[in-house]
Amino acid sequence: MRFISPKTDFAFKKIFGSEQSHDVLISFLNAMLYNGDRRISQLEILNPYLAPRIRGVKDTYLDVKAKLDNNTSVIIEMQVLNIEGFEKRILYNAAKAYSIQLGIGQSYSLLNPVIALTITDFEMFPEMDRLTSRFILKEKDFLIDYPIYDLELVFVELPKFDKAIADLETLADKWLYFLKHALDLDVVPESMNSVPEIRQAFEFAREGNLSPEELDELQHQEFFIQDQHNAIVKALKQGKTEATIEMATKLLDMLDDDAISRATGLSSPKIAELRSRRSQDQ
Repeated sequence: MRFISPKTDFAFKKIFGSEQSHDVLISFLNAMLYNGDRRISQLEILNPYLAPRIRGVKDTYLDVKAKLDNNTSVIIEMQVLNIEGFEKRILYNAAKAYSIQLGIGQSYSLLNPVIALTITDFEMFPEMDRLTSRFILKEKDFLIDYPIYDLELVFVELPKFDKAIADLETLADKWLYFLKHALDLDVVPESMNSVPEIRQAFEFAREGNLSPEELDELQHQEFFIQDQHNAIVKALKQGKTEATIEMATKLLDMLDDDAISRATGLSSPKIAELRSRRSQDQ
């Protein structure tokens, strides 16, 4: 068997946001939000996955939205690329989901909590070792909690999860291993197969169960992600090169070419080119 990667927008929503995904999503949210406790027993998926009809209509796959049995709204998103403005978008979507609950003239007391759960395929908070981080409103100086816990941002950083299959203990461990390694597996591991909801998620992710249109859309998204990743890497390399050249240029009046080469890593011909170019500009 071959499994698709749950990391793409399309695959993530097919697995966790289909009409048949209620048990899968309940188990996943209980694991990610409540340490595996069965706090959620029922939910409603608000924007169920629809099979692709037009390539490139990304709105079909943006996120999974659900309303829990206690009326809490949850926005679940898988983010592969660390794009500009991502942090603002998460906050905006959560605040929007909170504000649109009321009609004209309705009481603020009718507002229900909103949780934005975001799984990132990059380190969002490298300064912290924690795999999961949770943000709520607090007083700035004394860190006292705001009286209402109605808005919560939860982030799970996949690169910080490094457990091997033999070391999986909790329900969260097994779900995170599924997200990170489903594409690398050809059979469902025995320890994960014992969880009915994870077994069902693997079935949703089985490549053989996808229609030709779904496979085409999946490939299209994978190509797009790879292209964007390559563009980010290229931009970072260009930025690093430009900074190195700038530093070498500042050293031209202080050091000889060999010393600048050792300090910056640039080749001697490149430094000679910089020196020649500066002489022409003067």
